[in-house]
Amino acid sequence: MGKNGAKNAGKKVPAAPLAAKQTSAKKDSVFQKTARNFRIGGDIQPKRDLTRFVKWPKYVRLQRQKRILLQRLKVPPTIAQFQHTLDKNQFTTLARLMKKLQPETKAQKKERLQSQAGSNAAGKDGANKSLPVLKYGINHVTQLVEDKKAKLVVIAHDVDPVEIVCWLPALCRKMEVPYCIVKGKSRLGQLVHKKAASCLAITNVEKADQKDLDQICGNMMATFNDNHSLHRKWGGGIMGVKSQHIIHARQVMLEKEQAKKTGLVM
Repeated sequence: MGKNGAKNAGKKVPAAPLAAKQTSAKKDSVFQKTARNFRIGGDIQPKRDLTRFVKWPKYVRLQRQKRILLQRLKVPPTIAQFQHTLDKNQFTTLARLMKKLQPETKAQKKERLQSQAGSNAAGKDGANKSLPVLKYGINHVTQLVEDKKAKLVVIAHDVDPVEIVCWLPALCRKMEVPYCIVKGKSRLGQLVHKKAASCLAITNVEKADQKDLDQICGNMMATFNDNHSLHRKWGGGIMGVKSQHIIHARQVMLEKEQAKKTGLVM
């Protein structure tokens, strides 16, 4: 007992575990630091971006894969030209003009025919003047362009399949008809009371709006018809971030090797 006691007396007693330590928090500061516990039954977990861990529906995955493929693959100029659309200010000006040319709805047509029938029954010859309206339908618009009756052609950028309208810009350039490409076939459809419209055509406007139409046509002619680089430039070919870094690093190495061979760098 005495020998063991003498041996233990020389040894240091192990320190108490961390949980047993009692730390006195300083309360001098106004804001106290409170450690949060994210274990089971503890504090609420912080919000995280779980996009990569979600099993998305198949149609969502196909949409995203198609978008990536369209960025990676080289796109011919005939299809790539639909990536260049009007900006917000230009579309606002164009939409303001097209809203004045909206065709009448079924209710408005019914009311007009009833009033016209009433005036005819009363012996009054009402003026049956046709007002200028937007023309829609790919076949109708094509015929108007070929007959040079269309003053301006508006084409949607997201027509699917794109083969429906991919030849229309070339026809407009050949017939010297101003055209423009805008975002959203649904927005064009709303102007003619349809779900979607591939293209619209303006054939005539009121005298008060003729100046606005001439100005818009001049801008569209310079932006789309006379811009040869727009319909001759290939699209796509955009690689991912990792691939771009690899290609850049490879190019830097090749430049260093070339510099060593030429003796520019010792």
